[in-house]
Amino acid sequence: MALSLAVILATAASTMPRAAGTANTIPGAKLTTITSRGDARSATLVIEATEPVPYVATRPDPLTVVVDFRNVDTAALALPAKTGDGSPIAAVSVEQAESMGSPVSRVRVALAEPVAHHVRAERNRILIDFDRTAKNSVPMVAPPVSRQVAPAVQTGVDPVAALGLAQPASSLKGGAQQFLAAAAQAQASAPAAQAPSVPPLAATGGRQSGRSYSGNPVSLDFQQADLRAVLRVFSEISGLNIVIDPAVKGTVDVALRDVPWDQALDIILRANKLGYIVDGTVVRIAPLTTLADEENQRRKLADEQALAGDLKVLTRTLSYAKAEELQVLLTKSVLSKRGSVQVDQRTNTLIISDLPEMLESASSLIGTLDTAQPQVEIEARIIQTTKAFARALGVQWGMNGQVSPTLGNTTNMAFPNSGAITGAAGPGKMVNLPVAGATSAAGLVLGSVNGAFNLDVALSALETSGNGRILSTPKVSTLNNVEAEVTQGIQIPLQTIANNTVTVTFKDAALTLKVTPQITASGTVIMKVALENATPDFAKAAGPAAIPPINTQRALTTLLVSDGQTSVIGGIFTSSQQSQLDKTPGLGQIPLLNWLFKRERVDDESRELLIFITPRIIKS
Repeated sequence: MALSLAVILATAASTMPRAAGTANTIPGAKLTTITSRGDARSATLVIEATEPVPYVATRPDPLTVVVDFRNVDTAALALPAKTGDGSPIAAVSVEQAESMGSPVSRVRVALAEPVAHHVRAERNRILIDFDRTAKNSVPMVAPPVSRQVAPAVQTGVDPVAALGLAQPASSLKGGAQQFLAAAAQAQASAPAAQAPSVPPLAATGGRQSGRSYSGNPVSLDFQQADLRAVLRVFSEISGLNIVIDPAVKGTVDVALRDVPWDQALDIILRANKLGYIVDGTVVRIAPLTTLADEENQRRKLADEQALAGDLKVLTRTLSYAKAEELQVLLTKSVLSKRGSVQVDQRTNTLIISDLPEMLESASSLIGTLDTAQPQVEIEARIIQTTKAFARALGVQWGMNGQVSPTLGNTTNMAFPNSGAITGAAGPGKMVNLPVAGATSAAGLVLGSVNGAFNLDVALSALETSGNGRILSTPKVSTLNNVEAEVTQGIQIPLQTIANNTVTVTFKDAALTLKVTPQITASGTVIMKVALENATPDFAKAAGPAAIPPINTQRALTTLLVSDGQTSVIGGIFTSSQQSQLDKTPGLGQIPLLNWLFKRERVDDESRELLIFITPRIIKS
């Protein structure tokens, strides 16, 4: 609504009594003409005066629009000719009436049907637009909607005086009761620990963003208007008792159309960094800093008054919690500045001295914390499996022979007439590549009766396989959030000699489980697990003292497991394959015959480690 420096109040004129001596007086103001223009869809009624005049536009019923003028001359007013058929305007009349105890000149517009109307001011003219096509056309059954319209308000002029409005009514109007109820609820629910610089209702002008507003609609159009005067207008609109702090100063520019009055007030307060507090039906408006300082002073005074009471003593013997731990917690979170806590370690008792209300809070907190903690049983399973396979194949062979006249087999030469080849038995064999550790072999011996030629062949083979499985199951129970440890193993002595002194130290080779469980509210268990499995390998002992090496498997993790469920927390798989070939150079590469000159061994070994863990909550 484009009113030049005007305010349109959505309250009925009949509900706004006027105090004596508050009527507007504009000497020499006259209404000159009333004209209408338009067609069957819309029409505009133009009321023209010699100068800008104040007026109040109301709609007592859906078929009537009334515009009241105070202290104007209507003697020379010319009425419009009869409107054409089909126009929204049925008739226009001028009459003298009384409103709020004062005489007024009234222009009454009779409508042919309920249509939407729009009042605006342009310099010396007041224009009333009627539109059949508007979405907000007034139905016949609608209650009357009234408006007040103010004239132009210049800088430094009190809008209330310019409007000729009455003093605040004793009864609350359009949405004021809901406004007070919402403000009281916001004040009551404001947290006591809120920052002192932001009072409960000061942070957002007393309203939360997104809140619905219940005030009657109002349109405001101010330019450089005094802020205090604008705030007084809301007292007239709502009927609230408003007190404005002396620190509220400045001017305001506002252009709002059909906005709930409580939302308009909220916006103006936020734009000027103002807030309000409510006491009954009185609304006090002040700068945010002022309200924050007052809130700080109130809290400080309340704290001082609370601390001025007599101290009482409370003793509590704890059953489950440690008194030293609760002493720190109570001192930091519950007790006042005058409060203190002493601990009797012999009986695990707290001796608390403080104000009665603080003692109640401390007793409640102790009752919550001094409870039995649930227990958790943790079972781990360590499974180690071993598979080994070895195969070896070797050969030993040798021969001897001789050529001699005594045997009847000469060389048929004068020199050399005889000879011999040896290497047929024992370590002196021509090819000696047996399988190490073999306990069985196949042999073949060929020879002549007179010993002229002998052949000795031995084949050795070995194949071994083995499977192993080791299961370790450490188990431990502990309280919630308490670390537990269980260990099983041996200690290996280690000797060191220094300065002719023998020192013996021990090295642990053990299975160790460390776990810290935490039971969640949903019944699951969070566990911090450290698991180590260290085993000595005596088969590989070395040194004069035959100290064995230690094989170690370790897992460190944090995991979440349901009660009674088993989870795999880790695993290790190792595989080892080895092959060894011994052969005679050159001869060991002859196809087929190479097996007479080589030895081969193949080893295949695999190891697997799996670690499982299962938590169980012990129900008491």
